Amino acid sequence: MKIHSIETFGTHEGPGIRLVIFLQGCNLNCAYCHNPDTINLAGGREMSIPNIIALLDEQKPYFSNGGGLTISGGEPTLQAKELIKLFTKVKQAGYHTALDTNGTILSEDVKELLTLTDLALIDLKHFDNTWHRKLTGQSNKTIFKTIEFREQSQKTFWIRYVLVPGWTDQIESLELMAKYLSQFKYLEYLEILPYHNLGVHKYQELDLEYRLKDVLPATTADLKKTVKILTKYLPKKMIRC
Repeated sequence: MKIHSIETFGTHEGPGIRLVIFLQGCNLNCAYCHNPDTINLAGGREMSIPNIIALLDEQKPYFSNGGGLTISGGEPTLQAKELIKLFTKVKQAGYHTALDTNGTILSEDVKELLTLTDLALIDLKHFDNTWHRKLTGQSNKTIFKTIEFREQSQKTFWIRYVLVPGWTDQIESLELMAKYLSQFKYLEYLEILPYHNLGVHKYQELDLEYRLKDVLPATTADLKKTVKILTKYLPKKMIRC
């Protein structure tokens, strides 16, 4: 499969300490993407399943607290067929699997991949479809289908939401999102990720326009305000910042 990079001892992409593999290629064009170099599917390098299993085996002593493998991107479901083979081997070896996906692809291959996934991390860019198109260039309708498919599978998932001042912090949309998510029994956490601009230099290096150049990073006060809005419908213990 085509990979972009590898992070050992990751602690943010699922429970415990994790081997995190970022795949190459993405079908969205998010305004706040901090890794624009992952978008082009033609980039990256090839990596085999045996090599990934070998990396997991090396890191195995650190997985005692619930760690394992997380596949992120880019958008990993673009390589769903290869990931089905990988996750099958990883599960046979006894490792926990997590998939960080934007949820915009729900093919039969992706559904099969999700059945092999212990924890799905689903990125919801915006609850409002018009704003979602402004942010990413695509509709959010399939994301809701992915969330609902995951719930029907009775398997745990997290929702990840990037808080971008002036773009994803509208009170009405936040309330509607929290109300929508409150119905799902298998949702463990809603993660609110504060927007930052640490990836701007990559756009300069790639000679790309950065659309949010005038947007300031989300502050602690922004996060507190958002959590207060969300807790109208979701327990505070479910909201992580």
